[in-house]
Amino acid sequence: MKKRELILSAAALIVLFVPSAFAQSTTSSTTATPDKPESIAQRKDNQQDRIAQGIDSGQLTAGETKNVETKEADVNQEEHTMRSEDDGHLTAADRTKLDNQQNHLSNQIYDDKHNANTATYGKGEIGDRRENQQDRIAQGVKSGQLTAGETAKLENQQQGVNREIAGDRQANGGKLTGLDKKAINQSQNKASRNIYNKKHNGRTRG
Repeated sequence: MKKRELILSAAALIVLFVPSAFAQSTTSSTTATPDKPESIAQRKDNQQDRIAQGIDSGQLTAGETKNVETKEADVNQEEHTMRSEDDGHLTAADRTKLDNQQNHLSNQIYDDKHNANTATYGKGEIGDRRENQQDRIAQGVKSGQLTAGETAKLENQQQGVNREIAGDRQANGGKLTGLDKKAINQSQNKASRNIYNKKHNGRTRG
């Protein structure tokens, strides 16, 4: 008797839960349809997640990040212009054009992350600061606190610091003097304030 009751109870539970599970499965598959307007926003988010991962891992140098984020900012600006010309909407032709541009950008992100160039920071205080700045930028990209344009400007600044370090080392047999380190730290202080300000200025990736 008890065995029969257990079987009936199990059958009732299956009847209750299978429709719910089927509905969730159907919903998740339909939301992923690429024809929906959200697909443009999803692609932008995906590109930024890939860039953030590349910054954090060192696969993307400051110069490479500046380059791809400048192009991402241009695509975003073009999308904004398209929407402003059609009451906030995108036409089918607009979507096709934006998708093609994101395809090209996606290929470049892949190439930059898999080429021989990697971000190397060095040892000691100077190296630790360079890595810390990149970690903060990567976090801002990942969280959406930094727009593509803001990231491009911050990475341009980091690229300048990296050139300053390389130039100082070349002038001193591969080493940094005390005065060199002081000047580099001052440059990084300015960069650090810029990172903070851009992450807290109210602008977010849209």
